[in-house]
Amino acid sequence: MKLIRAKDYADVSVKAGNIIASVVTLKPDCVLGLATGSSPVGTYKELIKKYEAGELDFSQVKTVNLDEYVGLSKDHDQSYAYFMRNNLFDHVNIDQANCNIPSGLTDDPEAECGNYDKLIGQLHTDLQLLGMGPNGHIGFNEPDEVFIPGTHCVKLAESTIDANQRFFASRDDVPRQAYTMGIWGIMQAKKVLMVVNGKNKAQAVKAMFTGPIDPKVPASILQLHPDCTIVADEEALSLLDL
Repeated sequence: MKLIRAKDYADVSVKAGNIIASVVTLKPDCVLGLATGSSPVGTYKELIKKYEAGELDFSQVKTVNLDEYVGLSKDHDQSYAYFMRNNLFDHVNIDQANCNIPSGLTDDPEAECGNYDKLIGQLHTDLQLLGMGPNGHIGFNEPDEVFIPGTHCVKLAESTIDANQRFFASRDDVPRQAYTMGIWGIMQAKKVLMVVNGKNKAQAVKAMFTGPIDPKVPASILQLHPDCTIVADEEALSLLDL
């Protein structure tokens, strides 16, 4: 894993935005794997700035998103489909017909997950953007006894529900399940880029870098990826002996 040290969240966002922008510039029809939550918001703002400045063209870009809450429609204001439109897609010239996100309202979860894996296999993701939870989850791949390779429905950990409740009116409103891209879907990307900031992520960062590869720390699997870059701020790196 390659580590890029950033001063703070703003610096993380600038550096990550530059990396993604270089992929789009060098391959205009690239496939981007995208993440949601608070971690990538600043990165998306940087990409929007570059688009508005005439530096980026998203017209040929395709995307696959990591996850979606079970039970939320694409128009629900806390769905990840809505998040992506609000934080990126509506602000650049991307063809939203080329933007792929699991359906939170599918009548056939097994088929939805299988079809999403087929899509990922067909598209061949050029860069997968990740955040990481305080418990080391990537996407919604929570700490477990095994790494689950394919897209699947997962019961969210209490710590993840706690972390996400700030986006909802109350903790009771936070969905308890989500569909998430599995470890295979993440690892098959040609390049992985993780953005991480804050002292509450420091223990997970340490475990990811220095601990064994363990499904109890899902992000530790990234030690095996041939082209993985972590952009982290000083607080997130505070427990590493660098």
